[in-house]
Amino acid sequence: MEQYIQPFISVTSALFRNMLAIDVAPDRAYFADKNAFLDWDISGIIALTGGVKGLVALSMKYPAATKITSILTQKEKVSKTEMTDVVGELVNIISGNVKKNLEDYFQITISNPTVVSGIAHMVVIPDDRIRLLCIPFTVFNNEIICLSINIQEK
Repeated sequence: MEQYIQPFISVTSALFRNMLAIDVAPDRAYFADKNAFLDWDISGIIALTGGVKGLVALSMKYPAATKITSILTQKEKVSKTEMTDVVGELVNIISGNVKKNLEDYFQITISNPTVVSGIAHMVVIPDDRIRLLCIPFTVFNNEIICLSINIQEK
């Protein structure tokens, strides 16, 4: 499992450092309760198929999404549509780069990103037998973004 998770951490850290000039620090990963509403305001979700099945989700509160979107758009005020586009694109970049890193293990196809927003929304896991691993990253000194991974070889 570790060989599958480490690329997600590396790619996410590199993306924030290189594209946003933000250092993020991964915190201790944990398994989320599959029936729980998550404490996030916006999530970008990518489905994984091919040699694996599962999903990748990038979730955060609106203040973090606003700051990240502001950095990328170079605008002080950003719209919810712009935040949606940015969160979707970030999870797409993460998934696409991880896909390249894991091609030695299996063939992966990724979907287009779907973005869900709303306070304490739920990310539905496609297979109840696979646990959702959340990797929190600290950003902007005290805000948390979470990269959630639900992946299983077929």
